[in-house]
Amino acid sequence: MSTEHPQPLWQPTDERIARARITRFQAWAAEHHGAPAEGGYPALHQWSVAEPEDFWTAVTQWFDVRFATPYARVLGDRAMPGAEWFPGATLNYAEHALRAAGDRAGEPALLYVDETHEPRPVTWSELRRQVGALAARLRDLGVRPGDRVSGYLPNIPEAVVALLATAAVGAVWTSCAPDFGARSVLDRFQQVEPVVLFTVDGYRYGGKEHDRRDTVAELRRELPTLRAVVHIPLLGTDAPEGALDWAGLTAGDTEPVFEQVPFDHPLWVLYSSGTTGLPKAIVQSQGGILVEHLKQLGLHCDLGPEDRFFWYTSTGWMMWNFLVSGLLTGTTIVLYDGSPGYPDTGAQWRVAERTGTTLYGTSAAYVMACRKADVHPARDFDLSTVQCVATTGSPLPPDGFRWLHDEVRDDLWIASVSGGTDVCSCFAGAVPTLPVYTGELQAPGLGTDLRSWDPSGEPLVDEVGELVVTNPMPSMPIRFWNDPDGSRYRESYFDTYPGVWRHGDWITVTSRGSVIIHGRSDSTLNRQGVRMGSADIYEVVERLPEIKESLVIGIEQPDGGYWMPLFVHLAPGAALDDALRDRVKKAIREQLSPRHVPDEIIEVPGVPHTLTGKRIEVPVKRLLQGTPLEKAVNPGSIDDLTLLGFYEQLARKRA
Repeated sequence: MSTEHPQPLWQPTDERIARARITRFQAWAAEHHGAPAEGGYPALHQWSVAEPEDFWTAVTQWFDVRFATPYARVLGDRAMPGAEWFPGATLNYAEHALRAAGDRAGEPALLYVDETHEPRPVTWSELRRQVGALAARLRDLGVRPGDRVSGYLPNIPEAVVALLATAAVGAVWTSCAPDFGARSVLDRFQQVEPVVLFTVDGYRYGGKEHDRRDTVAELRRELPTLRAVVHIPLLGTDAPEGALDWAGLTAGDTEPVFEQVPFDHPLWVLYSSGTTGLPKAIVQSQGGILVEHLKQLGLHCDLGPEDRFFWYTSTGWMMWNFLVSGLLTGTTIVLYDGSPGYPDTGAQWRVAERTGTTLYGTSAAYVMACRKADVHPARDFDLSTVQCVATTGSPLPPDGFRWLHDEVRDDLWIASVSGGTDVCSCFAGAVPTLPVYTGELQAPGLGTDLRSWDPSGEPLVDEVGELVVTNPMPSMPIRFWNDPDGSRYRESYFDTYPGVWRHGDWITVTSRGSVIIHGRSDSTLNRQGVRMGSADIYEVVERLPEIKESLVIGIEQPDGGYWMPLFVHLAPGAALDDALRDRVKKAIREQLSPRHVPDEIIEVPGVPHTLTGKRIEVPVKRLLQGTPLEKAVNPGSIDDLTLLGFYEQLARKRA
């Protein structure tokens, strides 16, 4: 893939660069901490990874992080895994998330939007009051620091209140979205043994009500550690027997008490997709998330008190936790609980319009769906407040960049970002002072020593390699739950290159410093020694209007051969005839590589995904290699298990 001398799609103006928070931060850090005053972002980034103690000290001071007890040093043990951040310090994440209530009490902290698309505000003072009341009641219920509190909740204000109250107590939050089935939830919550469960009676999605009371009853039966269940009547039903009512728990007017906990005290547990076994229960710390999210949201996303931050997400995805952290920068966050495409494909743009969103985040898949559905955001909605559209979940194809540029605004900052549940942050993505190149992420994040490495650990520039991080980040997991010797944690990230984080993505770091994501390296397509990420194939194939979605798999054969089928889910009315097959092959041959033309193109009834919307490549590969379904995939991690039957039958036929 050529990365030579393209023209930027977008360039920030001098005025925009001057007013960006990251510009002011650099000037301040130069004066107080020895950061380079000249050289712009590249110089600041180089300093941040070369002098991590100075950089993270500057972050905590710039954002006025309140340490109840001071730290002995910034970075104790630097080894990965096990880096020791700010030893001796105590603080509280929720205290920082609610600080804006002090001087902006009557302004909205939250804007809640359901499928009516009418925003309803929750003020900073009301949010703080509810958190104070709920935290007091959690303590009355015997919840103590380190106890786990779980939420089976949609993206509603009550979920934010519950998370912040849990953090205020020093307990550990964990959540799943209510579209997860009972088995999927139990695979997660049974690992961490929660003492409290917040639930809804159901949720609304796609214009329909979905009753979840039977699922909640099953969760209560199968989680023996529960001391209390809290009922939130989203559909208006009465609390089941033995459950506490939300309104009663949050009715008080109690000043919040914030438990001051060590920097590395657990804040929440997130989960990997768990496609091939039990999901990994990833534990991140109060302090690590606090400083990483202040950096990411306040500097990279350029968010502050005047902004409104909307990311389309659910409580089962790390982007929900990231969205809640918008409160740390005093930003109003937008919670949308509903279908991304109801009543029409333009739904998310309507939410952005009606909430006055300034930074709007969505998935690359939604952008491409809008493009295929012939949505015209700028024509149909007033998006004058939107300064940035950010995407994640999968790489945004070049056509997605061009569509946003043409259909939203030609001076739009487009931020494709990439990170992971594992760090609940971004390795690379948004920088408000750098140009945007089509198909590329702007740069690695501050404090993130991101590299592309070959198999022997040599750095690569303008070539595809493994995404590695060679210095610790504060939000890296402090551990996995139920991994007492740390072996599963080490195997997940540190086995390939000891002492260096390997994330499992193929990337190119360009000579301009930008980053291109090619897809997961564990489902790499390796034809005759030439490696290619699956995302590159999808980007080309799914430009064809007949292809709704695709899935490509590369399988090493026992005889030394290599079979590479391309599975296509067709758009309504399309037919997979020889003419379409030829067009698919021609597109891949001419736009990518003649070596990566698929051996077969096979129509499928659908492409299976994880519950957070990622295509599952490795489990399908295992099925096609003859692994039984129950060993190839964790059934509770898949959005539509029936789709896997097709691939299982195909494997039997081929055998």
